[in-house]
Amino acid sequence: MDFGAPVAIGGFEERVIATVDGLALYARDYPPLLPETGLPVICLHGLTRNSRDFEVIAPRIAALGRRVIAADMRGRGKSANDPDPAHYVPAVYAQDVLKLMDELSIPKAVFIGTSMGGLITMVLATVAPDRIAASVLNDVGPKLNAAGLARIAGYVGHVVPVADWNAAAEAVRAINGSAYPERADDEAFWLAFARRTHRALDDGRVELDYDPHIALAFVDFDEDAPPPDLSPLFQALAAKPVLSVRGAISDLFGEDVVAHMRELKPDLDTVTVEGVGHAPMLDEPEAWDAVLDFLAKVE
Repeated sequence: MDFGAPVAIGGFEERVIATVDGLALYARDYPPLLPETGLPVICLHGLTRNSRDFEVIAPRIAALGRRVIAADMRGRGKSANDPDPAHYVPAVYAQDVLKLMDELSIPKAVFIGTSMGGLITMVLATVAPDRIAASVLNDVGPKLNAAGLARIAGYVGHVVPVADWNAAAEAVRAINGSAYPERADDEAFWLAFARRTHRALDDGRVELDYDPHIALAFVDFDEDAPPPDLSPLFQALAAKPVLSVRGAISDLFGEDVVAHMRELKPDLDTVTVEGVGHAPMLDEPEAWDAVLDFLAKVE
């Protein structure tokens, strides 16, 4: 992919920058509805996802008067795959985000991180705390449940083409149906989900839109071993305003972890999205209202 001038498309500009190791990193850049009301918002997706996860809320936030950047982490979406899968770790992703901010002249931003995106945000808080004004952690925190990690380990990396978009919708429903039980029969929801997470191939088939080598992060996963405690990373983030969003039936992020986060940060903002697991889309009414309220009181 060429590095160069932004390309305008459907409400956002497509940006491509070079990472410190020369990979092409893609991002959607949504201009704010003027006048600007606050700092830009940077949206970071989960492990197997991409910038399209924010295609609903990004333009909504831009309409509030904030520039929004939604990036594809390396190995996802329109960003380049890494020839060294050992680089598919939050510390490298954090460096990519800092390079993106520098290239787009964003000294400081509000972060919205879903799952892995929240982990990246916590890493950023330890290496570049002045770049973060506030953060929204979507269904993620300093401790993660082994059951949820085991579920993710069971499917990540299995990138097998399917016949068409309807087949892709069925595939994502099979994997994610338990997280959205109230949408079980909502065909439009699952088709939109598929289009966010899959790409069309030249032969008409459809496959997941990520490098299967991102699964290397789970190669040594042991369900019986306690997940790492990332509380020191969260404490670095906790110096700034934080909103915690949790899916009420999440198997990755429990109520006990929210309570632990509140012990570390008594002024933590929280919201629970009923009937949703890992992870809320953030366009659910209670999630979106909480994000709106949070953005209204931060820079």
